[in-house]
Amino acid sequence: MSALLSVRDLRVGFATEGGLLQAVDGVSFDLVPGEVLAIVGESGSGKSVAAQTILGLTRSPNARIEGSVRLGETELIEADDAAMRRVRGARVAMIFQDPMTSFNPVYRIGAQIGEAIRAHRPDASRGETRERAIELLGSVGIPDPESRVDSYPHEFSGGMRQRAMIAMALALEPEVLIADEPTTALDVTVQAQILALIERLNRERGLATILITHDLGVVAETADRVLVMYGGRIVEEGTLDEIFYDPQHPYTWGLLDSLPRLDQPRQERLRQIGGSPPSPIDLPPGCAFRPRCPYAFDRCGELPGLEARLADSPAHRDRCWLSPGEKREARK
Repeated sequence: MSALLSVRDLRVGFATEGGLLQAVDGVSFDLVPGEVLAIVGESGSGKSVAAQTILGLTRSPNARIEGSVRLGETELIEADDAAMRRVRGARVAMIFQDPMTSFNPVYRIGAQIGEAIRAHRPDASRGETRERAIELLGSVGIPDPESRVDSYPHEFSGGMRQRAMIAMALALEPEVLIADEPTTALDVTVQAQILALIERLNRERGLATILITHDLGVVAETADRVLVMYGGRIVEEGTLDEIFYDPQHPYTWGLLDSLPRLDQPRQERLRQIGGSPPSPIDLPPGCAFRPRCPYAFDRCGELPGLEARLADSPAHRDRCWLSPGEKREARK
């Protein structure tokens, strides 16, 4: 199946008084219809900047954007602002990180969904957009959508606001859906409901979905493939099973070890990754994870390529100088 979205060597930097802040450095991936691609990593790893750049939301006088983002036959990096406005919502939609502040508090939910529709379909009447908003709210599981369409955002719970945000994102039947931390600030039960909803909509509508999160546990039952980002780069990529059952990068090990496990004896404290993520303005030479990695050695001062290092998993790639045998020993 050919890729619907193809990102190649994407680099995004911002000129600051302290120097160039390299938020994204050489990210490449493909996305096919019906697939859920998870991008995981700590805050500051470049996940959201990469996703926002796809939609042209990082364009500014101080931004330095290089590489290629192709949506079908359309090159988005070179598209002008008018062309990007036609793409946003209609072909690529985004569920933003905070449902508490993503809606305007003084307008009704239905009016805001209708405004998004009329921005692309100015000939649509208010009655038509209202009916479409009711249909969308019902499709994402909001009870009694005929009355809730006239509610204000503060009258919705956090989980319902997130569902309404998903409804708005789906209003124009986009081909690609980007969900940026869609379960932030929601309790565990609602998190599971939102993830199940995204998975169902992806399956029913044939969407190509990018799920951005810092929590590998969030993607365990949802994603088909996983990209692990650190310091603006992809440090490991593979299928969900490859990442969870045979991770190859020490940073991925740290993320997985920080999750509570039901198949192991309970520990007093969860393991944590020592230290803090590096500043994008002053990344260490070589492997960016080297200052925090307990397995670092001299060669880590050189930047390893993102390569397949397992003979039987050519699509499972990582950015670590340790040999597969050394990794197996370290993981025991």
